[in-house]
Amino acid sequence: MLEDIRAYDDAKARIEAGEELIPSSVAYALLDGKNPIRVWRKYRGLTQQQLAEKVGISKPYLSQLESGKRSGTTDVLMSVAYALNVGLEELVDTNIDSE
Repeated sequence: MLEDIRAYDDAKARIEAGEELIPSSVAYALLDGKNPIRVWRKYRGLTQQQLAEKVGISKPYLSQLESGKRSGTTDVLMSVAYALNVGLEELVDTNIDSE
């Protein structure tokens, strides 16, 4: 029980310090291979139209990014990350095979 109290106190202090704690539903969706742009957009409560407007791209382009039909330029992905308040690494696969 003492571990639970310490975990609670730690989480509370991190939240008060401004750290965002991500719900397990978001973490599991990302781990399950769901498109990170779509996962973060839905978590932030934005429609495709709203996010597209924030980023300065068309809704069809955003839809293609979310469906994997297009990969997007670094500039666009950086703008999407900024609009979603996440790091670029949250939106791109950084696993590189060394084979």
